[in-house]
Amino acid sequence: MNQTELLAPAGNYEALTGALSAGADAIYLGGSAFGARAYADNFSQEEICEGIRYAHTLQKKIYLTVNTLVKEWEFPALYQFLIPFYEAGLDAVIVQDLGAFLFIRDHFPGLSLHVSTQMTITGPFGAKLLKSLGASRIVPARELSLREIITMKRTADIEVETFIHGAMCYCYSGQCLFSCNLGGRSGNRGRCAQPCRLPSHVEDGREEYPLSMKDMCTIHLIPKLMDAGIDSFKIEGRMKKPEYAAGVTAIYRKYMNLYTALKQEGKEALYAVSAEDIQKLKSLYLRSSLSEDDDEKHNGRDMITISSPSYNGADESLLQAVRKQYIEKPVRKEVSLSAVFHAGEQAVLTVTDGITTTAAKGDIVDKAKNRPLSEEQVVEQLRKCGGTFFTVADVQITMDPDIFMPVSRLNQLRRDALKAFESLFLWDDAVKERHPLPFEVDSLSDRAAVQKVQSVRKEQEALPSLKGTQLHVLVTQKEQLQAVCHTCLEKRGEAARLYVELALTKDPSVTELFSLYRQAGGGEVYLALPYVSRQTCDSECRQLIELTTQGFIDGCLVRNMEMLSCLLEMNYTGHIVTDSGLYVWNSRSFAVLQKYAEESYLPIELNGKELYTLIQNADIRRPSLQIYGRFPMMVSAGCLQKTSGKCTHVPGYLTLTDRYRKTFPVYHECSSCYNILYNSVPLSLHTLLMNRTFPVSVGRLDFTTETAGETEKVLSYFTALVRGEKRQPFYQDFTTGHFKRGVE
Repeated sequence: MNQTELLAPAGNYEALTGALSAGADAIYLGGSAFGARAYADNFSQEEICEGIRYAHTLQKKIYLTVNTLVKEWEFPALYQFLIPFYEAGLDAVIVQDLGAFLFIRDHFPGLSLHVSTQMTITGPFGAKLLKSLGASRIVPARELSLREIITMKRTADIEVETFIHGAMCYCYSGQCLFSCNLGGRSGNRGRCAQPCRLPSHVEDGREEYPLSMKDMCTIHLIPKLMDAGIDSFKIEGRMKKPEYAAGVTAIYRKYMNLYTALKQEGKEALYAVSAEDIQKLKSLYLRSSLSEDDDEKHNGRDMITISSPSYNGADESLLQAVRKQYIEKPVRKEVSLSAVFHAGEQAVLTVTDGITTTAAKGDIVDKAKNRPLSEEQVVEQLRKCGGTFFTVADVQITMDPDIFMPVSRLNQLRRDALKAFESLFLWDDAVKERHPLPFEVDSLSDRAAVQKVQSVRKEQEALPSLKGTQLHVLVTQKEQLQAVCHTCLEKRGEAARLYVELALTKDPSVTELFSLYRQAGGGEVYLALPYVSRQTCDSECRQLIELTTQGFIDGCLVRNMEMLSCLLEMNYTGHIVTDSGLYVWNSRSFAVLQKYAEESYLPIELNGKELYTLIQNADIRRPSLQIYGRFPMMVSAGCLQKTSGKCTHVPGYLTLTDRYRKTFPVYHECSSCYNILYNSVPLSLHTLLMNRTFPVSVGRLDFTTETAGETEKVLSYFTALVRGEKRQPFYQDFTTGHFKRGVE
């Protein structure tokens, strides 16, 4: 049986030492920047480097979270941020941003790259693509079943790290814009305000907490998870106290060791978790109650903290016991010392842990003139290891009688020997010294890029219209598709490209409308593929390929790495466009996606200035942006229809109303089994067209809840704006999203 790593969280140095003392094999932590827990205590540069030394001395590992999306001008800071940790021997980074991923790979070649769960890798195709780019480990979406994880690991032949305990997001990580759109605090920048923990009600039901997940607990599933060959078990909790990290780690270490021992004896059936230990887990800062469901559980009311999302509190006596056992007395590496002192020769001190050995030489040993050095004095000085990561088990002394050496020289000999011994654990055998490859800032600064764009805009102000601007349209209902065809036929609206949700093609009459759209003067027809692709990915790809081959479809809009990689493996010959959820926050991530796709939609979290900078630095020839429509704030495996006890397995909309009486449409996509929670009002960037400050070549109108009549009006209105007319929209409620404010 492969050795499974136990990976513990640390929000501060106490949590790091406590979790290692409790039996963690590795620690993941965040520094002062670029981590997805901006409000954790986090570590200073000195603490991380010290933590690396400590962990390596114990032959454990340290992983650094670099799992936020990175803005264009932040790469110099990222480079400087990583240098001290890289040179100190950091074992791996956990990364979300594709551009940051390739940047770290290219400039820090000795550093292992772990794909963050925020990249939403849901299957073997996506895992294989990331492996080809340099990933050594995948942290898949938390929603996956054990069967899916095993398939990913075996098919992609890559390390897999899975969460086994702690808080859960309701939304697929990385696919949540709820917090940023309600208050500007982006989860993709480590600043999630957790609006999912607030009260709301589904349809006309009572006020509850339908988006608040119970905390995960898989202690009963340890045998299944270990037998599956998962490489690393990850405990959530960088925001929690050191006692939580150490206490939970200790219990999982206990049962991982127990199952390993039973397995070796052929007594696996005797594995059982005591009620006492379950109670301990419930007493360590867990939310309401534990979700101990089967690993195949996908969604349901019993996974939600319906009545309250708050923590139950903790057992203070348990916390004190954990602190006393693991935190107040951090584990030290046990070593044995042997010293040789011969008059007229250099003193020699050897350090060993039974496997690794090193020695240090000191000053010449003197002949005693008055008071010779006793063996007891030598042993006393050599045992003094305070301030180091070692504790001395025993000391063997070989010495001449009547010798002398000052205490200061004995202490220096001990320090030199322990330092030499410690250095043996700081580096991988293959990398004795690491220095990053040079990095030159070759991109435009934020200010320079904006000035360049503004100068171009001034030259264009004399033009009668925004020449070359195209409108694309995305429809999610058949009636909207009919409305677009009708509007184009009457020449009241122009749509150069039509995106149609894949699920609509189950209705055979929809493909007939594609021909009508083209006859009406419309342009290309693309299928919009699911936001999340899991076990049905290959069948969806085959359906797309068939429609493309038959001439109904020109290309597709891809929304996840799994589908993108699947299409590449199947040698799809149609056009590929990536949606804004495959994040392009910087020119490097854009360059990665452009190897596989012809176009990429820009993200909605960047403000106008940041978009200008990105367009210029990435030299994007055909920048595209959603300019109208409700955008997804959550894409979730959770099903509100099922949670409310009204599941019909029929796709459709229901409403979620928050405490401020704002109503959010929620679409239950049953064919792919996920929910899409849309914003309460549509995005509308019409003022950009009116003021001739439109930064992109393509503006997409997304229709979700709109009626056929509303669809026609919106398309006609934006067509008029593109033609140069200036008039206000007929709708009153809308948002400009992040175009003005952006996110931190």
